[in-house]
Amino acid sequence: MSKDIREILKNEVENTEKLSTNHRQRFQQKLLDELHTTPRTKKSYQWLYIAASVVLLVSLGIQFYPTNTVDPIINEVPKEIRNQISLGTISPELKTVEDYYVNTINYELSQLELTSENKELFDGYLTKIGELTKEYKSLTQELNTKGVNDDTINALIGNLQLRLQLLKRMQKQLQEFKNPTQNDIQTI
Repeated sequence: MSKDIREILKNEVENTEKLSTNHRQRFQQKLLDELHTTPRTKKSYQWLYIAASVVLLVSLGIQFYPTNTVDPIINEVPKEIRNQISLGTISPELKTVEDYYVNTINYELSQLELTSENKELFDGYLTKIGELTKEYKSLTQELNTKGVNDDTINALIGNLQLRLQLLKRMQKQLQEFKNPTQNDIQTI
């Protein structure tokens, strides 16, 4: 099956084409020209790699360099207030309680509708809530002057609860004012 290459070449008809007389000289000249020409120089981008590395290192250095800058918002707050103890700074649990009540109070306030008919009722409740807020601030001052004690903490939490109860009572009265029941209509 397999044939020897020598046999194949013997059986082949000789190439009848003749090479030109100066073929060998032209081939040698092309070969010499190709070998002796200076190779084309590729542009070196090594300087670009070095520059990119330097930029990367400088940016990382800037990013992770320790600084002693303080948040500008904190700088606007007086130092006496920044160092005060509040209900939230005593423990994480008390911070959760304080955040719950404050967020609920703010939510309830945002749900209230002020109209010309309920303005007097609204103003009365807001005056009471304002008084409780002043009392809360004074209790916080007491917490800072006398130190942390259970009575002050309980008073602070009670103040928040009372403000929330007042808001819910006001919301209920505003709802009754908006939709009077049959009993109220009959008494009028």
